[in-house]
Formats: sequence, structure tokens, C-alpha cells
Amino acid sequence: MREAIGVVRGVAMSEGAGVRIARLLGTQQLQAFDPFVMLDHFDSDDAADYLAGFPDHPHRGFETVTYMLEGRMRHADNRGHSGVIGTGGVQWMRAGRGIVHSEMPEQEEGRMRGFQLWVNLPARLKMSEPGYQEFPAERLGRETREDGVAVVVVAGATSRGTAGPVAAPHVDARYLDVVLPPGARLEEPVPSDHAAMLAVYEGSIAVGSGGEVGALSLVALGPGDRVVARAGGGGARFLLLAGRPIGEPVAWGGPFVMNTREEVMQAFDDYRAGRF
Repeated sequence: MREAIGVVRGVAMSEGAGVRIARLLGTQQLQAFDPFVMLDHFDSDDAADYLAGFPDHPHRGFETVTYMLEGRMRHADNRGHSGVIGTGGVQWMRAGRGIVHSEMPEQEEGRMRGFQLWVNLPARLKMSEPGYQEFPAERLGRETREDGVAVVVVAGATSRGTAGPVAAPHVDARYLDVVLPPGARLEEPVPSDHAAMLAVYEGSIAVGSGGEVGALSLVALGPGDRVVARAGGGGARFLLLAGRPIGEPVAWGGPFVMNTREEVMQAFDDYRAGRF
């Protein structure tokens, strides 16, 4: 059974043109958790917190995963690709060798809530062709277990065979959104060679044999081959994220995630010179 080896509270900050977020991974407390680089949670029913959105910005060397819990976000890039991610939908974008894109709210009122995860790419894929995997809510895998436990499967598959539509074979990613009624329990195998973490965003859970962890917390899990979590008295909702570590040096500079500082500086030069 995997035990918690670290618990990090979300750090409030703003990104893009002023969108308020809670950063759960990619802070001084936990800079990365191979193969994951960053995890942000955005949640507001005040349009002033999100209307400015994320205007054009570049990426290189990793994948961004936008999972919309509520609301609508329009994305577009310099390669002519555009679309809308609606409630319950996911976009898994490979920035690869370089892309310039924007993510702007497709709403002027109501709640906007979701996550953005950054998944690293190994050196052999950092300069690969950019691409997208986009799926609406109805394409995601869904599973109902005993005691009212519900699991939405974005990527990978559960031990009961429910699969998500996203494929990320370079890290064998698993991305589950789990709902636990009060006192309910999730037990889910995760390969022992994968890193695993839980992002709690509603209620509280006890992980392994430890105490309860509240909302807007990231729980880094230690070695083992199964994840065990039990909801507190108010129930819980959390992400279970797992992937096979890449095991390479990480040089992160702004919107670029490479293996060396020199590669990051080259990315800045290429972007300024219009080579994206």
C-alpha cells in the first residue's frame, strides 16, 4: 500500500492575463514529481477572475493536459488548430518542438473550474511534431463501484477494465477523477514502477494508514503497488495521477521544459526569431 511521503497545499497565484489559480505542483515545496512537471487548479464563479484568459503564449518540450470540470474554454494555435473544451472534456496537447497557442473563456458568467497538468517528454520526443488529443465528456470512461464510488477515466485504464480515450504511452499515464461518498473507500492498483500522486479538490481523504488531507492539497505517494484512500465525513473528490518516471534531467524555464539550460535558451531564441 502506497503511503503519503509529502503533502503540499496549493499556492495561490495568477497566470495568463491574470487568471487566479492554485498551483499544486511546480512550487518551491514540490518542484516536480517525475514525469509530472506542474499541476494548476482553477476555480471561480466570478468572471473577473478568468475573463482575461490565457492569450497567445509558446510551449516546447512537454504536454499540457486541460481537464474542464465546469465551463467552456476556446483554444487556438499558430498552426490553424482551434476548438472548445466544454464541461467534462479534456485536451491533451503535445507541444513538442514548439507551438504558440491561446486558451480563452467561452463564457462571460458562471463557474469555471478545472485542472491543467504538464507531463514531461523524454529527450527523444521533445522536438517531435505538435499534436492534440481532444475528447468531450461523453467519450471519457466512466465506472460506478460499490458504496457509490464513481471514477471518470481520462487516460489509462482501471483495474476493472474501464479505459480512457487518451493515450500517453511514453509514460503510460493514468488520469482518474474519483468521487467518494462520505466514508467510502477507493482501492486501486498502480504499477510499482510508476510515480503516483493524488490531488484533492473537494472534501478530505485519508491516504494509506495516514491522517486526513483536505481540499486543495497534493499528496505525493511512496512506493507500493496499490493506492488506498478513504473519504472523510463530507465525502471527497480527487485526481489520481500516475506515470512511469522518465529519469532524465529537467531544465524548466517559463513555458519551456527541456533537458539542459542551453536547450531552454535555444527555445527562447527560436521563439523570438519566429521559428515556432
